[in-house]
Amino acid sequence: MSDSQDSQSDFAKGFDEAASGNLNPTAQMAITQLTEACPTKSVLALTAGFALGGVFGMFMSSMDMSSQMEFEKYQNMSTREQIRHTLRDMGSRSYATAKNFAIVGAVFAGSECVIESVRLFLFSRVLSWITHANASDFDYRAKNDIYNGVTAGCFTGAALAARGGPKAMATGCVGFAAFSAAIDYYMRHG
Repeated sequence: MSDSQDSQSDFAKGFDEAASGNLNPTAQMAITQLTEACPTKSVLALTAGFALGGVFGMFMSSMDMSSQMEFEKYQNMSTREQIRHTLRDMGSRSYATAKNFAIVGAVFAGSECVIESVRLFLFSRVLSWITHANASDFDYRAKNDIYNGVTAGCFTGAALAARGGPKAMATGCVGFAAFSAAIDYYMRHG
């Protein structure tokens, strides 16, 4: 009984320390490395994209006007059947939109993180070669600039359009890159 109370109090104490910012440096570094890892960023974007896509899909399905034939069949249904049909349609459309948003979020966040990491790796190796210094001296000099987002947008657009062939991939690349550049520019410059 005292062991469980001690472990609960240790947990509560650790939670209070983390909330107040009095966490030891090793734990802070571990948490920072975990949250900055590419798989973590991808999973967070996947989860947020799924939630946002579900809400967006539900909203858009309620605004969708079906064909005239569908509308006539809908009018001939009882109220209970109309509600059941509407909820089923909203659920299937919101699930489909949620999956699409989740894929876009995960691919974009993961590719942006990998691109930044690769640029960091290459940058540190080039600097170490030029200056004859140790490459680890340059490991934390990555830049979070507009080019990472544009490149990730291009990769995401191309990956999403891969089934359509090279022309569709090129169009998807240009479209997502332009959208990423516009959003990134707005976020950086207001």
